[in-house]
Amino acid sequence: MTTSTRAARAGLLDAHLALLAEALLPYRAAEPLLARWGTELAGILVGGGRLLVAGNGGSAAEAQHLTAELVGRLRDERRPLSAIALHAETSALTAIGNDYGYDEVFARQVRAHGRPGDVLLLMSTSGSSGNLLAAVAAAREVGLRCWAFTGPTPNPLADACHEALDVASPDSQVVQELHLVSTHVLCEYVDRALPTALTALAGQAAATAAASPAPPVDPAGPPVDPSGAADRPVRAGVEVVVDPAADGRRGDPA
Repeated sequence: MTTSTRAARAGLLDAHLALLAEALLPYRAAEPLLARWGTELAGILVGGGRLLVAGNGGSAAEAQHLTAELVGRLRDERRPLSAIALHAETSALTAIGNDYGYDEVFARQVRAHGRPGDVLLLMSTSGSSGNLLAAVAAAREVGLRCWAFTGPTPNPLADACHEALDVASPDSQVVQELHLVSTHVLCEYVDRALPTALTALAGQAAATAAASPAPPVDPAGPPVDPSGAADRPVRAGVEVVVDPAADGRRGDPA
């Protein structure tokens, strides 16, 4: 008897847990991908890049969960990281939907907020939502890297993105539950990679500073003031203070 057959004969909780257990074994293969994404994302975020995330329905809630963990924190104290849930900007979402159609609600925001080298992460159980596919097209135009959490593959969203983490379950609830696990594990890997990413960033800054030649100094010229005071404008002349209570008479020069 297969797990799915046993699930059909069990109570609701047992049935759900049986479907979850069935999906867990293939899902374990996602570990290397999450580890690599976390390391890459840590480097992008500490370097001034940004993560854009979007989804529909329950996937929207999970996408917002991810950005909350990055802007806030998962476990330990650390610097905030730039992550935006595109569906959470309700005024922009409804304005774009009203003016351009619902398929454009994320794509237009990607063009507004995305910069080359940023990451767009999309979450979908079906992998076929038109607004997510439009967002990928916009992201590729702008120069973003596109990742996805999806249900079983093949699906259009996974095919359109650079990489995708797929959950091999026919049940959308199980897919979303393992997307939540993926969110937490991804954030754990980001936090683990942050110290190395920060050290690498500091090293790059030091190397850049060392490679920048110092401005030439003319031995016959005036000495250089490191404070930069010589470059500030000099106030000259006589200041006059006007006392409005002094019957229109001018005050003494300062």
